[in-house]
Amino acid sequence: MKKYFHDIWLGLYTIYIGMKITFAHLFTKAVTIQYPDERLQLPERERNRLFVNMDDCIGCDQCARACPVNCIHLDTLKAVPGDIVGRTGVTSNGKKKALFVPTFTIDIGKCCYCQLCVFPCPTECIYMTDVFEFSEYKRENLIYEFTDMTTEQTAEKKAKLEVYTKEQDEKKAAAAKAAAEKKAADAKAGAAPKTAVPPKAPSAVTKAPAAVVEETLKDPKAPASVTKGAKISPVEHEAPKVDIDDKKKEEPNGSKQDNGS
Repeated sequence: MKKYFHDIWLGLYTIYIGMKITFAHLFTKAVTIQYPDERLQLPERERNRLFVNMDDCIGCDQCARACPVNCIHLDTLKAVPGDIVGRTGVTSNGKKKALFVPTFTIDIGKCCYCQLCVFPCPTECIYMTDVFEFSEYKRENLIYEFTDMTTEQTAEKKAKLEVYTKEQDEKKAAAAKAAAEKKAADAKAGAAPKTAVPPKAPSAVTKAPAAVVEETLKDPKAPASVTKGAKISPVEHEAPKVDIDDKKKEEPNGSKQDNGS
């Protein structure tokens, strides 16, 4: 019985809570905004549809590499000397532009609004806007093209680049050929036959007796070239010649000594 009345009380109490909220809103002033004529102010750092300022784009491809879902695609063409990329050839912060960007597309249907493509841009040409109304009936309409080059301009720049590249390749080939010819000529001049040097005649060596050689080797004042000597064999010498006149002069002196004795 107690549970029966408790359930009745809970039913009436919940109705009271709901009607209390309802009656509170019945006497509150309406705050409905007449959309789309009136809009709420969005936060300053709101992340919505992307936009690219092509006057500042230098074609560095850093935004495409940073995108985690690969929704950004761009193509570039190298500018030949004398070409002005864009309107002035430089960005708003003074950076020189050296690449044409014939294609720059963003598939907003794949975009996850992470804003990772905005931070690496060196010229700050890509950023997120406060536009959030871009519903379409066709999927293809969600692919946005930002390039300002026409098909004719792209074809003209491609042909000009091909001609310039061909000229540069021919110049490099000619320079390489000239360098190879010069190298071959220098090698040929350096390979000329040299004049043969006649061999030296063997010098006469005076042989000395073994006794003299041994005394020379033992002499501490002898030069190193002699003391280091190799093995030298003794050589026989002829007896010294005696002059006959000298012998005759010596004989009388000897006879006188004998007579005196």
